[in-house]
Amino acid sequence: MRPGKKRRESAAAPKREQTRRPESRRETRPSSDAVAGRNPVVEALRAKIPAKELLVAERAEIDERMQEAMRLAKNQNLLIKEVPRGVLDGLTGTTMHQGIALVIKPFQYANFEELLKKIQKPGLLIGLDGVTDPHNLGAIVRSAAAFGANGVVIPERRTAAMTGSAWKASAGAAARLPISQVTNLVRSLEDAKKAGYFVVGLDAEGDESLPKFSLALESIYVIVGSEGKGLSRLVRETCDLILSIPMQSDVESLNASVATAIVLHQIAANRAASTI
Repeated sequence: MRPGKKRRESAAAPKREQTRRPESRRETRPSSDAVAGRNPVVEALRAKIPAKELLVAERAEIDERMQEAMRLAKNQNLLIKEVPRGVLDGLTGTTMHQGIALVIKPFQYANFEELLKKIQKPGLLIGLDGVTDPHNLGAIVRSAAAFGANGVVIPERRTAAMTGSAWKASAGAAARLPISQVTNLVRSLEDAKKAGYFVVGLDAEGDESLPKFSLALESIYVIVGSEGKGLSRLVRETCDLILSIPMQSDVESLNASVATAIVLHQIAANRAASTI
C-alpha cells in the first residue's frame, strides 16, 4: 500500500557436560512450516498456534525456556520428540534453531465461493495483492477481525500465506476470521462484483480520499497492495474505485497493515454512524 504523496517504492533435566562446535549460520529452505528458537516456540505455544508436535534436539541443554516449552506442549497434548540436530536443521532451514522447533499444522483456508454466499450484506472483504511479509498478513487479519470484516483473501502466489509467523502476528484472530486462499485474485474480484460488491483498491493516487469515501455503506472488497509496488496492473484495472489516505507530512508510504487498519476503522465508523 502506498498512501503517501511520494511513490516508492516438562520436568527439568540436568545440564550435560559436552563440547560443541560453534554453529554456523547456515540457511536453507525449510522442509516444513515450523517455529524455531526457544523464545519464539514458547510464545507460539502461549498463543496456541495449531501445532502437530514439538521437536527437541538430542543432547540439547534444557534451560528454563525449554522446560516451559515442553510443559506448554504437554498441556496441549502435543507429541514431544527428541530428534538429531540435523533433522531440525532441515526442518527449519537454519542451524540457529537453538535445539527446538514447533511443527505447525497446515492452515485450513475457507472456500471463497462459500464465503461469499454466507456473508450478510453489506459485506466487507479484505484482499492482499503482493503483501509478502507474514507479519503484515497476521496484523491485517487482526485488524480485519477487530473492525468487523467478514474475511481476508490471499492469492496462492506472490503473497504471504498463513504460516506460523502470520498466525502468531494475528494474535489469535486467525482462529475467528475466515481466510481464503484463491488461485486467481482478479477472478475473485470479478466473482465478488457479480455478488454485488464494489472493489476498492488502496493507493496514493486515489479517485477519492478516505474521509469522503462514498462506498463505505455498500458491500465492498478492499484490496491492499505492497508498500513498494502498490497494486498490480490487472488488479487496479478491475477496481471500481481507488481510495487514498490523506497524510499531513511528506512520507514515503505507510506499512500495509497500518494502512489497512486506518481504512477499516473509517469504514466501521461510517457504518456505525449510519445506524444512529
